[in-house]
Amino acid sequence: MSKQIAGKPESMSPVVTHYCPGCSHGVVHRLVAEVLDELGLREQTVGVASVGCSVLAYNYFETDFVQAPHGRAPAVATGVKRANPNACVFTYQGDGDMAAIGTSEVIHAAVRGEKITCIMYNNSIYGMTGGQMSPTTLMGAVTATTPYGRGPEAGMPYRMAEILATTPGAAYVARTHVADVGNIVKTKRAIKKAFELQMKGVGFTMVEVLGNCPTNWGLTPSESNKYVTGEMLPYFPLGELKDVTKEVPAGVHA
Repeated sequence: MSKQIAGKPESMSPVVTHYCPGCSHGVVHRLVAEVLDELGLREQTVGVASVGCSVLAYNYFETDFVQAPHGRAPAVATGVKRANPNACVFTYQGDGDMAAIGTSEVIHAAVRGEKITCIMYNNSIYGMTGGQMSPTTLMGAVTATTPYGRGPEAGMPYRMAEILATTPGAAYVARTHVADVGNIVKTKRAIKKAFELQMKGVGFTMVEVLGNCPTNWGLTPSESNKYVTGEMLPYFPLGELKDVTKEVPAGVHA
């Protein structure tokens, strides 16, 4: 008698992906769906889609979803969570959405300690609109708007997770990547922890996931994953940048 040992998460829709071959967006979608299943949150979850490649995230989850204007996902999520405090509310955004037009919204949501979870897929480029430079594009990287490589006149790429970790309302901030199996597992753990802390009412949680963009990078899927580990990791270090559950209370020596 055969036994099924793997399958589609109940929180994931049975549809064909629109993402480019080799893109890691689908990997992160599955991790989110698995976490929702494991925590039993599917029926009380509301996702907020951003603008960019991730705009069609609402097609992949068997949960309620809201479409936000470009960059405004954290503001929309704030309204949803305040109207329904028992809901599990998360945003799914790219670096061009959260770290550019949406910088103000996510920083203020973190400062206020909004009890939502923001997931940022950082592939250091604008994917859907043709491969333009984003705020997280690495120095020297060739894009549609930096044909000779990103130079100092464009400023330095900045680290969204580090910025959010400094805010007093942030309860959990982590950076992971999904370029290999071991780190896919670690990414799932981070997403699960972020959702758990949100539902406990601890505060704002955020997970930045380093991913690839084979099409706009002009690389094969395998080469693009190597770019993540070889080029992006040195500038965007991994780890839990903030976890209030591990912080030592004032006056107590570790």
